[in-house]
Amino acid sequence: MLSQEQEQGTETLHFVRTERFVMKCGGSTLAALPDTFYQQLTQLQAEGTMPVIVHGGGPAISAMLDKLGIESEFVGGLRKTDEAVLDVVEMVLAGQINKQIVRRLTGTGARAVGLSGTDGGLIQARPVANQAEVGFVGDVTQVNAELVEAMIGQQYMPVIAPIGLDGGGQRYNINADTAAGAVAAHLGVERLIVITDVPGIMKMNDGVRTVLPVVTTEAMESMIASGEIYGGMIPKVRAAMQCMAGGVKEVVIADGAEPGILRRLMSGEIIGTRIVQEQDREGVQ
Repeated sequence: MLSQEQEQGTETLHFVRTERFVMKCGGSTLAALPDTFYQQLTQLQAEGTMPVIVHGGGPAISAMLDKLGIESEFVGGLRKTDEAVLDVVEMVLAGQINKQIVRRLTGTGARAVGLSGTDGGLIQARPVANQAEVGFVGDVTQVNAELVEAMIGQQYMPVIAPIGLDGGGQRYNINADTAAGAVAAHLGVERLIVITDVPGIMKMNDGVRTVLPVVTTEAMESMIASGEIYGGMIPKVRAAMQCMAGGVKEVVIADGAEPGILRRLMSGEIIGTRIVQEQDREGVQ
């Protein structure tokens, strides 16, 4: 760990620099993962590598909307969000899912704190370009990295629900992949790990769908255009490209059910799909 000093007026604040990575995971995926996955997160924290978790919760939101009789639809992969839907999104993400994750982490001995993107201006947002079609869905404009760093400095694992807020106090539903990419870029981490229930980005090879161990951002654009990347994988790779444009060196998409997945990834093992810039592909095995 490296000590850092920050001057604020006449006061000197001392921070301890802890290695960190950002992990995005869907709420349903996290709920289905065994305690051993959470134990990996706890062990990494204890060893000085701090996970910063950004989670989704789409299926749980849909279930609650159905239970409450609130209609919802998707437009271009984004949930159309009016005020009624937004209330449910915030309730499920910042309440139910976020606290479930914190409880499971605490149960394995971790020090974790749950945050919404509206807390302390953590995720600042603006409406997406097609706001007229999707309502209160947002793009991230800024992340309050100092707040996350403060949690890490106190040795707490941040668990972030992707709700954003604009300067006028309007809430926005943020795609979790987009939020995770923005958090990774603003924290200046080298790696974003996207934990899913699929083994990675798949490509047809001699009639068989196989996992691509490495793919460049340039190749992903052509795969989206050809339809090889489709559905829920599109926002994942779009967020990957955006956060890499912001300085993140690589994004890994992997199956959380793989035994010891996090420890193996942190040790350098190639699992799932690594997304890299074209210029960084040289030397990749």
